[in-house]
Amino acid sequence: EASKNGVSNITVLSKSTITSSQTTQAQGGINAVLNNPLDSIQNHIDDTLKSAHSIGDKENITFMCENAIKSVNWLDELAVPFSKDKNMNIAQRKLGGTSNPRACYSSDYTGLKILHTLYDTAIKNGINFLEDYMLLNIIKEHNIAIGVSVLNIQTGEVEQILAHNTILATGGYAGIYTNHTTNSYGTTGDGIVVAYNAGCLISNMEFVQFHPTALKNNCILISESARGEGGYLVTKNGERFIDELLPRDIVARAIYERIQNNIDIFLDLRHLGYDKIIETMPQEYKIASEFLSLKMERDLIPIKPVAHYSMGGISTSKDGKTSIKGLYAVGECSNNGVHGANRLGGNSLLEIITFGREVGRAIAHNTHKHTIQVKNYSQYVADKKMIENIFSKDDTINFYKIKNTLGKDLYHLVGLFRDKANLKEMLAKIKVWEEDIAKSGINDKNKLFNTNLKEYLELKNILLLSNMVTTSALQREESRGAHYRIDFSTENKNYQTNSIIQKDTDEVIFNA
Repeated sequence: EASKNGVSNITVLSKSTITSSQTTQAQGGINAVLNNPLDSIQNHIDDTLKSAHSIGDKENITFMCENAIKSVNWLDELAVPFSKDKNMNIAQRKLGGTSNPRACYSSDYTGLKILHTLYDTAIKNGINFLEDYMLLNIIKEHNIAIGVSVLNIQTGEVEQILAHNTILATGGYAGIYTNHTTNSYGTTGDGIVVAYNAGCLISNMEFVQFHPTALKNNCILISESARGEGGYLVTKNGERFIDELLPRDIVARAIYERIQNNIDIFLDLRHLGYDKIIETMPQEYKIASEFLSLKMERDLIPIKPVAHYSMGGISTSKDGKTSIKGLYAVGECSNNGVHGANRLGGNSLLEIITFGREVGRAIAHNTHKHTIQVKNYSQYVADKKMIENIFSKDDTINFYKIKNTLGKDLYHLVGLFRDKANLKEMLAKIKVWEEDIAKSGINDKNKLFNTNLKEYLELKNILLLSNMVTTSALQREESRGAHYRIDFSTENKNYQTNSIIQKDTDEVIFNA
């Protein structure tokens, strides 16, 4: 969108391969009110506001829902292969928390198909892509972002890349729940940490959405499309215990409670039959077959809820502007208020397309012309020294063990059910681990493609994010959406606002 509006010399950096984005996990669909006479844009707005639990930004939600049809039509024009109904219109299904079927889908590969189509389109438009670059910090001058410092993973060298506009589109932080998340191994919330260190406002970090249906033994996502197409949640005796298409937080807690009481829970698709399953959920069928040797038309699929999506992040305006001039954020790393306390199923892809296009247009019309000198900036110099210091220190701890233990403890202490004692226990553990990591170096001293270094830096980010999530959860003494406190089980109007964290104070404040 920026390129189409006249911006030249655009470069996209990625820590890994470009198409390994977490967007591929958005399988169920993208919401838009199209041809259903029983549905309306106002229904979509109302569903989103209800899911947000009174802390959503009504103006931005309205903008997103009103522009949904434009976003889907734009994708359709780019040749995203949406599934079609018998009248050859874009097919739609109902997802959790929605009052009508409005999720446009491409079987159960929706996010993947959108991502690949956009990537192909960007290549055609001459966009530059650089892989294996890990974001370290924002380079600032007079509180204006003028680029980034990055670790070139291939060479092990720190580089600076200067730019008049910088966009963070680095994904969310549900990946901090290691081994208890649908997120990929490299989804570690780096962009949010970098924005925080640069002085940006960070908001609503306590709100982490747990997806009700991941495979029990390995946390691989079984898309909400399975329930949207009519799948049941049952005990081993086939007993249904909840409306499967209630909001995700309600469904996930109902499953977790039963599992805690030693009641196994399963996804039951047997009544749908092989033909419908293969037509609408080929990826899910393949996952069950390859990882469990189970057939969905014949077998119950064992599931559990795991961390999936994060509603909090870098505070932004509608057009992605952060509190630092020249720095933008969009997608799951950002928080412009469209999800509030709990994201509505089908709105994540809609958010990144609708507001991603807005950011592109905003940059094209950005009139600030800050002069950028070509020199070694202090942030770049400091980051070079930081990496050298890591190499110089001895490897004194097994930080991979810390990462696994942290993920397990977060899941049990800062998961679907929370209370003051568990949150304080988690903070004490995080403090010890942060001190241990600061004293230790890494085992692999070779600079070339050093994944040991990358994963060390990622764990430092994960620990800081875990601290922010736990601290915010401790301070919000109520239950709202995805944040559920056993000791404060109802919503409290005193907290009907956003929680804000900023580096200069390190305090959580609740600000309207």
